[in-house]
Amino acid sequence: MKTAVVHSRIQPEIKEQAESILHRLGLSPTEAIRIFYTQITLKRGLPFEVSIPNATTRKALEDSEKGIKLTSFNSVDELFESWDK
Repeated sequence: MKTAVVHSRIQPEIKEQAESILHRLGLSPTEAIRIFYTQITLKRGLPFEVSIPNATTRKALEDSEKGIKLTSFNSVDELFESWDK
């Protein structure tokens, strides 16, 4: 089997966080990249949706980052009950 090399530059913090998650999943960065490339090939595109959030979603994301308009629940059941209201 032939091999090819992929070089990429990424912020060190993102690399460390991602590799920590991969380690917990039992994957090496090489295995994760191989899976990602395989999925791109199989799906003939990115294996997930990529889109620009609309104004409502952007506002909700900004608010949540600032801790504005957040609701917390004591249990999953309480969360589900709130959806019925």
